[in-house]
Amino acid sequence: MRLWNRRDLVAGLAAGGALKCAPLALAAGPRDARLVVVILRGALDGLAAVPPYGDPDYAPLRGPLTLAPPGGSADAVLRLDATFGLHPRLAFLHEAFAEQQLLVLHAAASPYRERSHFDGQSVLENGTTRAHALPSGWLNRALAALPPGPGAAAERGVALGASVPLMLRGPVDVASWSDAGGATLDEDTLQRLGELYSSDPLLSRRLADALAMEAMAGNGAAEISAAASGSRAAGRYARLVQTAARLLARDDGPRVAVFDTSGWDTHLNEGGAQGQLATRLAALDEGLRALQSGLGPAWRSTAVLLVTEFGRTAAANGTRGTDHGTATVALLLGGAVRGGRVIADWPGLGARALYQGRDVAPTLDLRALFKGVLTEHWDLSARTLDDQVFPDSKAVRPLRDLIRT
Repeated sequence: MRLWNRRDLVAGLAAGGALKCAPLALAAGPRDARLVVVILRGALDGLAAVPPYGDPDYAPLRGPLTLAPPGGSADAVLRLDATFGLHPRLAFLHEAFAEQQLLVLHAAASPYRERSHFDGQSVLENGTTRAHALPSGWLNRALAALPPGPGAAAERGVALGASVPLMLRGPVDVASWSDAGGATLDEDTLQRLGELYSSDPLLSRRLADALAMEAMAGNGAAEISAAASGSRAAGRYARLVQTAARLLARDDGPRVAVFDTSGWDTHLNEGGAQGQLATRLAALDEGLRALQSGLGPAWRSTAVLLVTEFGRTAAANGTRGTDHGTATVALLLGGAVRGGRVIADWPGLGARALYQGRDVAPTLDLRALFKGVLTEHWDLSARTLDDQVFPDSKAVRPLRDLIRT
């Protein structure tokens, strides 16, 4: 099902189309747990976001992309431990790590081992070992496995963006919210629409539902931060974050939200402490700070997964960027997270340690992270995860101690 914003609503009515709107009594899942998934499309450079500054092979390998080790410089790595740090533009995530609300997972990858964005994203989202193996996503199948009752699974999820990502597609209907870029209708037009369709129970209800979702989401255009307003993509991201916070913070709102960001495909002029990737990381970091602020008390029961389809080459290419790689970093953030730790079976960056002589070698299956979150945050059983959510994945054991109980 779909919940339409005002622009969608008027277009659909004008075309005589059948609008699909969900009931708005969206209730809580187990322990009122919130889950947000942010998909970083384009393949995030994990060695830039979480540089292993303590690895002796790091600086010689990275060359012009090397970040300074922790110290007094504003452009230095933000220390996590003796080996890893955060990019200097990730100040909020550094604060969250100090407050034990951020887990950093390095050398992580899905089962995918090629370098196609489309296929990599398919594996990341469908929860199997092969691209396009299933038409549904692991998160939707997890929603389907939740017990029935008040706040049924069909009422728990919302996709924020132009379309529902594969991760949230499947047997369970989910709501969606599409950014109209701040466009609104005046109250007189809305009143006339209400009068026009007052005699039609179906259209009248759908009009009311769509406007209720718009009211729940609010108009975030005026609240986009100054730092994020420098580009159209950053502004879109800011609106998605603000809307996600508004919806999930409500007692009658959804408990699962998925949205994506793009622009992580840094083939040229990637930059180090400054540059295009640094700017995107700063916008991501500020958006996460805004998500925490917007959720208010609900942050305590929230886990935020940040994942990307694969990593990038360990060394810079000839255009001072990085090409498609393999393992990368994943992040788990939130008030519900047992953070303050880096989880990594670090393979090293020596020539013999690199996957195919060019990439960070994968040592952690992302499905172990997903399973751990679903086990501890949603109380899903191992059998359900192995058979339904991530088919034929019994050999992948869930990570433990991810979520506060």
